[in-house]
Amino acid sequence: MKDRLKKAADEAGLPLGDRMKTFNSSLAQELGKWAETKDKGDPFHFAVFRAFFADGINIAKISALMDITASVGLSRDEAEEVISYRTFKADVDKDWSLASEKGITAVPTFVMNNARLVGTQPYEMLERLMEEKGVKKRSYEL
Repeated sequence: MKDRLKKAADEAGLPLGDRMKTFNSSLAQELGKWAETKDKGDPFHFAVFRAFFADGINIAKISALMDITASVGLSRDEAEEVISYRTFKADVDKDWSLASEKGITAVPTFVMNNARLVGTQPYEMLERLMEEKGVKKRSYEL
């Protein structure tokens, strides 16, 4: 499985390190919801992706999350408050419930206008799904 994932990441031009563990991402997901309210959702999600998948950083550690938060220009103090009070826990729980309700059981699953594409896919497949569903392209660097 790791070999297939590495090959797919290489083909897609995505960074993928050789991590040996999986870390609990619930706090990262909560901070992601908060970052979205600050118009920093995409940069935060990309930074967490790189930290976890490419750099092997334990995103369950609050200190790691604070570093990621600061790296995208968000306030550490606000982030600590969001984590302390679990401000966005209910929002993340709602997302998980919706995923379960929709039968989404694999990561990644791309959903656009009720169409889904499951698993690691070549760029062309994602582009085709976006075109078919009328989603505008944006460009990001990882």
